[in-house]
Amino acid sequence: MDLYPVISSKDRRFDGRFWVGVTTTGIYCRPSCPARTPKPENVRFFPSVAAAAKAGFRACRRCAPDAVPGSPQWDARADLTARAVRLINDGVVDRGGVPALAARLGYTERHLHRLLTQELGAGPIALARTQRAQTAKTLIAKTSLGLAEIAFASGFGSVRQFNDTFKEVYGCAPSALRRNSNDTVDGTINLKLAYRPPLNAKALFDFLGARAIPGIESYQDGVYQRSVRLPHGAATVALTPGDGHIAAQLNLSDVRDLTPAVARCRRLLDLDADPQAIDACVSGSQGTRVPRAVDGFEMAVRAVVGQQISVSGARTVLAKLVRDGLFPTPAELLELPDEAFAMPARRRETLRALAGAMLEGLTLDSGSDRETTRAALLSLPGIGEWTAGYISMRALGDPDVFLPTDLGSLHGAAALGLPTDPRELAKHAEQWRPWRSYAQILLWRAN
Repeated sequence: MDLYPVISSKDRRFDGRFWVGVTTTGIYCRPSCPARTPKPENVRFFPSVAAAAKAGFRACRRCAPDAVPGSPQWDARADLTARAVRLINDGVVDRGGVPALAARLGYTERHLHRLLTQELGAGPIALARTQRAQTAKTLIAKTSLGLAEIAFASGFGSVRQFNDTFKEVYGCAPSALRRNSNDTVDGTINLKLAYRPPLNAKALFDFLGARAIPGIESYQDGVYQRSVRLPHGAATVALTPGDGHIAAQLNLSDVRDLTPAVARCRRLLDLDADPQAIDACVSGSQGTRVPRAVDGFEMAVRAVVGQQISVSGARTVLAKLVRDGLFPTPAELLELPDEAFAMPARRRETLRALAGAMLEGLTLDSGSDRETTRAALLSLPGIGEWTAGYISMRALGDPDVFLPTDLGSLHGAAALGLPTDPRELAKHAEQWRPWRSYAQILLWRAN
């Protein structure tokens, strides 16, 4: 594809898909940067922010190319590169280095470096390093923390490394971006989360609100709020639709959790989706998003509990599992007495089998291999195709899940004049590949 016409037209749809380096200025921009379009001979294109920084370009302060929605291909794809990118975005390299990333994915560090460099123009260390600089930039602008505190909170090993990286990525010292800010009150950080329009925010938030578990979630006056377990402690997030963005209020017990907190909020709301590509395949989607999860185990428990009972009934049962304002971990769930489950014995034992599998190494997040994980789920007692599919769609972020036997699917199909026989409906859904999850949401919404 010839990318120059894209930057000539200032097309915002391509923000986050690639970045533009201008050789005459040493600056890199988003495709829609409002600055004068450079001549073709002065332009270089990069597949990632890290690749642009590695080539010696500095971020444009006018268009903030590091603040665009993430590439939809890394959000939707199921291959190793996409899984690695999602884990890097969640801060895995910051917390455990490249060895932790390689172990999580089951490949050697050398193979990962080669693969990511081939597709993104930079290896895992460079990608994580650039992300640390982005996190530091946010903390500088949005908090009153000292620069040394910010350096370590962002994942840098030293203040010198922090300063050098910041100058390389942004072309200035960290202190140059310090400003008086009212964005932080009592440890709360306020951010604007970008997305590609359109976004049917009301439908998205109504879906989450209707399923909010008392004790950990609430939805009132257009604000969705919940508690979240993060690598360094608990947090609360409040998300509100804004004008062209989602306003996120993050109350973190440890600022080192800013990166995973933002990543999980973005995934929860499916903010990196490409609505135009989806609508071209699923007619009438019009900004539909697939509500995902901030915690894979929690979502899997929701799926099991929701088998053959109403949404309101599932909320009541799930609320009984909440302890101290947080959803239980697998280990904590296994410690609960039988009477805490408020459900049939077989379903209770399914939850315990699921928790046990998690403790033995099963992962349910954006870095999980979808096919392997699905097979592992189906091997557990009490988990069938519907439950595994629901978990894959919402916990793993699979964009191509369809549940033709689901009663909500059949009722929605009837309302829309589509086939109501599960086999015929499944055949009809083939035309919606690879975005069947979005069609699934539309069917549920049509009830």
